[in-house]
Amino acid sequence: MKIKTAADYNQIKDSVVTIGTFDGVHIGHQKIINRLVAIADAEQLQALVLTFFPHPRMILQKDSSIKLINTIDEKSNLMLDLGVDHLVIKAFTKEFSRLTALEYVRDVLVNKLHVKHIIVGYDHHFGRNRTADIKDLKEFGEFYGFKVTEISALEVGDVAVSSTKIRSALKEGAIKVANQFLGYNFMLNGTVIKGKGLGKTIQFPTANLKIEEAYKLIPKNGVYLVQSRIDSKLAYGMMNIGTNPTVSDSDQLSVEVFFFDFDKSLYDQSLTIEVLDRIRDEQKFSGLAALKVQLEQDRLEALAKIDGFKKN
Repeated sequence: MKIKTAADYNQIKDSVVTIGTFDGVHIGHQKIINRLVAIADAEQLQALVLTFFPHPRMILQKDSSIKLINTIDEKSNLMLDLGVDHLVIKAFTKEFSRLTALEYVRDVLVNKLHVKHIIVGYDHHFGRNRTADIKDLKEFGEFYGFKVTEISALEVGDVAVSSTKIRSALKEGAIKVANQFLGYNFMLNGTVIKGKGLGKTIQFPTANLKIEEAYKLIPKNGVYLVQSRIDSKLAYGMMNIGTNPTVSDSDQLSVEVFFFDFDKSLYDQSLTIEVLDRIRDEQKFSGLAALKVQLEQDRLEALAKIDGFKKN
C-alpha cells in the first residue's frame, strides 16, 4: 500500500485524497479517514492519504527534537486497517516546500495522484508559505475537474484531541490518556537483541527491544503493563523504559520486557509491544536484591490490572 517512489505512482488510478501528517492516526484523524473511505466506495475511487516525511517541522524549523507517535510502518498498517488503498509518503524537503500552490496541485495532486475528489479540514493551507486556502483549492478544482469536500470544525469539534496533546501525554507517562485519544494502544516495534542477562539472575529475564527509528517517541521512563502477540498468542508482561540506574551508570536508554508465564527465546524476533498502563517511575535501588523485591511487587500489581484489559 505504501508508495515511496515515482515509479510506484502508476499504481494509482482515479483517487479521492486527504492530506496531512496524521501522526498518531488518532480518533480525530480516523473521522476524516472514515469519510475518505466512504466517499471512495460511493464514487468508485481509490482512497488515498498523502502524508509527508520527515515531519515539516524537522525541515522548516530545524526541530530535530520532535519525536513522532508512529513510525512510517506503524502509520501504514493503521491506515490499511481503516480501509485506505494507498498511503503516499512524499519526501518533505525545502525544495518541495517552495512549490507554488499551482505547482503543487498540478504536479502532485493532478498529474501524480489523479485526484478526482479532495477531502481537507476547514483550516487547510498549502503551497509556498502556506498562503493558499480552501477557496483557492476549490478554484483549482473547477479548473482541473476535481471536487473539494471541506471537513468543518463542527464535524470534528467533539473530538478535543491533537497529535501534540498525545505526544505530551506520552512524555508525561499518561499512557491511558494517550490511548484514549489514539483509539488504540500506543505501540513500540523493534527487534529483540541480547542484553547483559542480569534479569535472569533474579528470575526476571527480559527481552531487550531495539527500536531502529530514532524519531520514534518513547514514553516517560518507568515501568508499564504491556501486551504482545507472540506465535499468534497474546502475552502480557511488564516493560521497563530507562537507564537501569541500579546496575548501570550509563545514561543509555533501554526498553526491556519481562513476559509473564513465558520462557522461550525471542532473540532476533520482531515484536510489537502494546502499552496498556503505567505502574511506576524508574527507581534506583541499593542492589539487585532490593530490585527483585520491587519487581515482585510490580508483577503482582501488573497481574491485578490484566483482568480489566481482558474485559475491554
